[in-house]
Amino acid sequence: MSDRFYLLLLGLCILMALYIESNAMIYVLVVVVIIEGVTGFTLPVITQKISKSKLEPGLLQYTKPPRFQFGAFRMLRLVLGSVVFTSYIAVHEYNIDMLWFFPWFIGFAVLGAGVSGVCPVYLAIRWLGFK
Repeated sequence: MSDRFYLLLLGLCILMALYIESNAMIYVLVVVVIIEGVTGFTLPVITQKISKSKLEPGLLQYTKPPRFQFGAFRMLRLVLGSVVFTSYIAVHEYNIDMLWFFPWFIGFAVLGAGVSGVCPVYLAIRWLGFK
């Protein structure tokens, strides 16, 4: 599984959980993404080790030399998890209805990144200097 295919599946799962309004599914997805971001053990890496293959990320790369030794995909996972979690909690627990757009936007953006191979958030994180 490449990172691009992972983003496609993650975007589909986020959108499906939002559509069927499954709180438990959203929380599980957020916890998995944040754990992947903190530990660095990701589903694509685990599946590549099991199948004994090495796949490229499949996303558009930014060639700027890194300033920080923290991976850009790890930071991307932390950003995605925190934005989805905070906006979802704000909408459903605190009734701040004007934030309903953010989880849906993140779901469609991640789905689009998986389909097209271009993730603007990943490029911005790379531009900031993450590895």
